[in-house]
Amino acid sequence: MKNLALFHEIAKNPYDYAKKVKKESGRKVVGYFCSYTPEEIIDAAGALPFRIFGRGGDSLADAHLQAYSCSLVRGALHDALSGGLDFLDGVVFPHTCDSIQRLSDIWRINVKTGFHIDAVLPVKLDTKSSGEYMADVLKKFLRDIENGLGVKIAENDLKSSVMKYNRIRSYLGKIYRIRRENPSLIGSRDLHAIVRASMVMERDLLVEELAALAGSLNDGKAAGKTAGKKVVLAGGVCNLPDIFSIIEDSGGIVVGDDFCTGSRYFEGEIGINGDIVESIAKRYKDRINCPAKHSGLLTRGEHILKLARESGAKGVIFLFLKFCDPHSFDYPYLKDMLNREGIPSMLFEIEEQLPSEGQFKTRCEAFLEMLEA
Repeated sequence: MKNLALFHEIAKNPYDYAKKVKKESGRKVVGYFCSYTPEEIIDAAGALPFRIFGRGGDSLADAHLQAYSCSLVRGALHDALSGGLDFLDGVVFPHTCDSIQRLSDIWRINVKTGFHIDAVLPVKLDTKSSGEYMADVLKKFLRDIENGLGVKIAENDLKSSVMKYNRIRSYLGKIYRIRRENPSLIGSRDLHAIVRASMVMERDLLVEELAALAGSLNDGKAAGKTAGKKVVLAGGVCNLPDIFSIIEDSGGIVVGDDFCTGSRYFEGEIGINGDIVESIAKRYKDRINCPAKHSGLLTRGEHILKLARESGAKGVIFLFLKFCDPHSFDYPYLKDMLNREGIPSMLFEIEEQLPSEGQFKTRCEAFLEMLEA
């Protein structure tokens, strides 16, 4: 599968890729945080949506952030202050966790990366008014993007973008299902690279590459089974592809995830009938929520239980960014729900660099041995 190398290269060097696209095509690049950013609107405006991951390093961020800020926020601010994100023409900050909201304020004052948009999305998604509120926010976001980029978004362009993203999400979902049914066809490390690259890659090219990859994986259905204990991963941003290799080297098989850089990114489809912005809003309201949003007391726990059941997973490994309060608050009740269903779980805190690969591998091995017992 030759195009796997392309996904890995883009995932490894997203900043270089975006600079190259901008130089060669003249397209503007709009940075964003969080999978709640309505990329369809940015794409319809002719710009390249670019997920900001943060490449590491926090020395310049120290003057602006507390030591207990997560590595994503610290790394992204360091990149911006050091000039690493100067290629951006604007940045979007969705209303998510407290750290991202405060980062927006610091960024606005100290960083020059084009226009600055705060998308103040609803936090409670299970109320009668949340759908209308979400639609109103996205309509304002559309106007803000038009003003920031100096363009007018035609309804046909927006509908075309929605159809494109539906195809992207459909292909990503298909590749995930293939991986779940036959893990020998594609590694979990490859899957992580595909999703990360999908967040920065030219979306027309992405559709073509995902279609080709899904087709080649379908042709390999006769591949042999992979030995190991099936596990589901859950958490926020996973910036460490080596984690997947460590889990697999320890005897595990990753058959599903609940990451914002994983299945939460592409879950759900957008309808193309009626008001298109309202249809976009409905998808962002109805998709599985992250811990920074509320959509019922048991929604996220039931979702992870469903992932485990459908994939045949015997355990769940939680990977949380250190100092990520929403996931930390979320964890106790998730663990309790898993315990009541007899599904073991393990929690491991991560940062941009693993503190000890050996420590993580030892814990994985012990956890997987427990699953066998």
